[in-house]
Amino acid sequence: MTGIDIRHYDHRHAAELRPLLLDVYAEVYAKASENDPFAGVDRFAQGLDGWSNRPGWTCTIGYDGDQAVGYAYGAPLPPDAKWWGGLLTSVPTDVVEETGTRTYALSELMVRVPWRKSGISRRLHDALLAERTEERATLLVDQEHPKVWALYESWGWITLGDLRPRIPDAPLFHAMLLDLPQSTN
Repeated sequence: MTGIDIRHYDHRHAAELRPLLLDVYAEVYAKASENDPFAGVDRFAQGLDGWSNRPGWTCTIGYDGDQAVGYAYGAPLPPDAKWWGGLLTSVPTDVVEETGTRTYALSELMVRVPWRKSGISRRLHDALLAERTEERATLLVDQEHPKVWALYESWGWITLGDLRPRIPDAPLFHAMLLDLPQSTN
Protein backbone atom coordinates (compact mmCIF):
# COMPACT_ATOMS: atom_id res chain seq x y z
CA MET A 1 0.00 0.00 0.00
CA THR A 2 2.36 2.64 -1.17
CA GLY A 3 -0.50 5.07 -1.87
CA ILE A 4 -0.89 5.86 1.81
CA ASP A 5 -0.04 9.46 2.66
CA ILE A 6 1.49 9.95 6.13
CA ARG A 7 0.79 13.37 7.60
CA HIS A 8 2.42 14.92 10.67
CA TYR A 9 0.68 16.97 13.37
CA ASP A 10 1.50 18.46 16.75
CA HIS A 11 -0.35 19.68 19.86
CA ARG A 12 -1.64 22.75 18.00
CA HIS A 13 -3.78 20.42 15.85
CA ALA A 14 -5.12 18.32 18.73
CA ALA A 15 -8.58 19.88 19.01
CA GLU A 16 -9.33 19.52 15.30
CA LEU A 17 -7.96 15.93 15.22
CA ARG A 18 -9.80 14.77 18.35
CA PRO A 19 -13.06 13.64 16.63
CA LEU A 20 -11.12 11.68 13.99
CA LEU A 21 -8.84 10.02 16.57
CA LEU A 22 -11.84 9.05 18.69
CA ASP A 23 -13.74 7.66 15.69
CA VAL A 24 -10.82 5.48 14.61
CA TYR A 25 -10.31 4.30 18.20
CA ALA A 26 -14.02 3.45 18.59
CA GLU A 27 -13.86 1.36 15.43
CA VAL A 28 -10.59 -0.41 16.22
CA TYR A 29 -11.56 -1.17 19.84
CA ALA A 30 -15.31 -1.76 19.35
CA LYS A 31 -15.19 -5.42 20.37
CA ALA A 32 -12.72 -4.92 23.25
CA SER A 33 -14.74 -2.07 24.74
CA GLU A 34 -17.83 -4.30 25.04
CA ASN A 35 -16.31 -6.18 28.00
CA ASP A 36 -13.27 -4.19 29.08
CA PRO A 37 -13.81 -0.88 30.89
CA PHE A 38 -10.18 0.06 30.21
CA ALA A 39 -10.87 -0.07 26.46
CA GLY A 40 -13.88 2.26 26.63
CA VAL A 41 -14.03 5.31 24.40
CA ASP A 42 -14.63 7.67 27.36
CA ARG A 43 -11.49 6.45 29.13
CA PHE A 44 -9.54 6.72 25.90
CA ALA A 45 -10.84 10.27 25.34
CA GLN A 46 -9.55 11.30 28.78
CA GLY A 47 -6.14 9.85 27.98
CA LEU A 48 -6.11 11.47 24.54
CA ASP A 49 -6.89 14.85 26.07
CA GLY A 50 -4.13 14.44 28.63
CA TRP A 51 -1.54 13.42 26.04
CA SER A 52 -2.49 15.88 23.31
CA ASN A 53 -2.32 18.88 25.64
CA ARG A 54 1.34 18.22 26.40
CA PRO A 55 4.01 20.31 24.73
CA GLY A 56 5.89 18.04 22.36
CA TRP A 57 2.85 15.89 21.52
CA THR A 58 3.08 14.66 17.95
CA CYS A 59 0.83 12.53 15.82
CA THR A 60 1.14 10.79 12.47
CA ILE A 61 -1.98 9.82 10.56
CA GLY A 62 -2.07 7.65 7.47
CA TYR A 63 -4.57 8.53 4.77
CA ASP A 64 -5.83 6.51 1.83
CA GLY A 65 -7.25 9.38 -0.18
CA ASP A 66 -9.26 11.32 2.39
CA GLN A 67 -9.88 8.32 4.64
CA ALA A 68 -7.80 7.86 7.80
CA VAL A 69 -6.38 4.34 7.97
CA GLY A 70 -4.61 4.63 11.31
CA TYR A 71 -2.43 6.77 13.51
CA ALA A 72 0.30 6.93 16.10
CA TYR A 73 0.93 9.55 18.74
CA GLY A 74 2.94 10.32 21.82
CA ALA A 75 4.85 12.95 23.76
CA PRO A 76 8.04 13.38 25.77
CA LEU A 77 7.85 12.24 29.40
CA PRO A 78 8.14 15.20 31.79
CA PRO A 79 10.58 15.19 34.72
CA ASP A 80 7.72 14.30 37.10
CA ALA A 81 6.35 11.56 34.81
CA LYS A 82 3.98 9.07 36.41
CA TRP A 83 4.69 6.67 33.53
CA TRP A 84 7.09 4.50 35.54
CA GLY A 85 4.99 4.60 38.74
CA GLY A 86 3.36 1.25 38.04
CA LEU A 87 6.60 -0.55 37.19
CA LEU A 88 6.57 -3.96 38.89
CA THR A 89 10.05 -4.99 37.80
CA SER A 90 13.03 -3.76 39.79
CA VAL A 91 15.34 -1.60 37.67
CA PRO A 92 18.11 0.84 38.60
CA THR A 93 16.73 4.27 39.54
CA ASP A 94 18.62 6.02 36.76
CA VAL A 95 16.75 3.95 34.13
CA VAL A 96 13.46 5.62 35.04
CA GLU A 97 14.71 9.13 35.76
CA GLU A 98 13.18 11.61 33.35
CA THR A 99 14.43 15.03 32.34
CA GLY A 100 11.65 16.15 30.01
CA THR A 101 13.90 15.53 27.01
CA ARG A 102 15.17 11.99 27.63
CA THR A 103 12.23 9.75 26.70
CA TYR A 104 9.47 9.97 24.10
CA ALA A 105 6.42 7.88 25.05
CA LEU A 106 4.64 6.31 22.10
CA SER A 107 1.17 6.23 23.60
CA GLU A 108 -0.97 4.89 20.76
CA LEU A 109 -0.51 3.09 17.45
CA MET A 110 -3.53 1.65 15.67
CA VAL A 111 -4.57 0.70 12.17
CA ARG A 112 -8.09 0.07 10.94
CA VAL A 113 -8.86 -3.53 9.87
CA PRO A 114 -8.89 -3.09 6.07
CA TRP A 115 -5.31 -1.75 6.14
CA ARG A 116 -3.75 -4.17 8.63
CA LYS A 117 -0.88 -6.44 7.63
CA SER A 118 0.13 -3.99 4.91
CA GLY A 119 3.09 -2.32 6.64
CA ILE A 120 1.10 0.77 7.64
CA SER A 121 1.73 0.33 11.36
CA ARG A 122 5.49 0.29 10.79
CA ARG A 123 5.29 3.34 8.54
CA LEU A 124 3.27 5.28 11.14
CA HIS A 125 5.68 4.18 13.89
CA ASP A 126 8.78 5.13 11.91
CA ALA A 127 7.33 8.46 10.78
CA LEU A 128 6.35 9.37 14.34
CA LEU A 129 9.81 8.61 15.73
CA ALA A 130 11.93 9.80 12.78
CA GLU A 131 12.43 13.39 13.92
CA ARG A 132 12.51 12.82 17.67
CA THR A 133 15.52 14.23 19.48
CA GLU A 134 15.11 12.23 22.68
CA GLU A 135 17.63 9.48 23.36
CA ARG A 136 14.98 6.78 23.64
CA ALA A 137 11.32 5.92 23.27
CA THR A 138 9.05 3.87 25.48
CA LEU A 139 5.71 2.15 25.01
CA LEU A 140 3.45 -0.30 26.78
CA VAL A 141 2.09 -3.52 25.27
CA ASP A 142 -0.81 -5.34 26.89
CA GLN A 143 0.49 -8.75 27.96
CA GLU A 144 -2.67 -10.31 26.52
CA HIS A 145 -1.34 -9.43 23.04
CA PRO A 146 1.82 -11.52 22.52
CA LYS A 147 1.79 -11.00 18.72
CA VAL A 148 1.94 -7.22 19.17
CA TRP A 149 4.76 -7.64 21.70
CA ALA A 150 6.68 -9.86 19.25
CA LEU A 151 6.11 -7.31 16.47
CA TYR A 152 7.67 -4.52 18.53
CA GLU A 153 10.59 -6.77 19.44
CA SER A 154 11.14 -7.42 15.73
CA TRP A 155 11.37 -3.63 15.28
CA GLY A 156 14.18 -3.41 17.85
CA TRP A 157 12.24 -2.66 21.05
CA ILE A 158 13.48 -4.36 24.22
CA THR A 159 11.39 -5.27 27.24
CA LEU A 160 12.27 -3.42 30.44
CA GLY A 161 9.73 -5.20 32.64
CA ASP A 162 6.14 -5.51 33.79
CA LEU A 163 4.07 -2.41 34.43
CA ARG A 164 0.51 -1.82 35.58
CA PRO A 165 -0.51 1.84 35.22
CA ARG A 166 -2.17 3.38 38.24
CA ILE A 167 -5.40 3.77 36.29
CA PRO A 168 -8.60 1.91 37.23
CA ASP A 169 -9.04 -1.39 35.33
CA ALA A 170 -5.58 -1.13 33.72
CA PRO A 171 -4.19 -4.41 32.41
CA LEU A 172 -0.67 -5.70 32.94
CA PHE A 173 1.75 -4.39 30.31
CA HIS A 174 5.23 -5.04 29.04
CA ALA A 175 7.16 -1.76 29.35
CA MET A 176 9.47 -1.49 26.35
CA LEU A 177 12.35 0.78 25.32
CA LEU A 178 13.90 1.68 21.98
CA ASP A 179 17.10 3.68 21.50
CA LEU A 180 16.42 6.45 19.01
CA PRO A 181 18.90 7.04 16.17
CA GLN A 182 19.43 10.71 16.98
CA SER A 183 20.82 9.72 20.37
CA THR A 184 23.72 7.87 18.72
CA ASN A 185 24.75 10.82 16.52
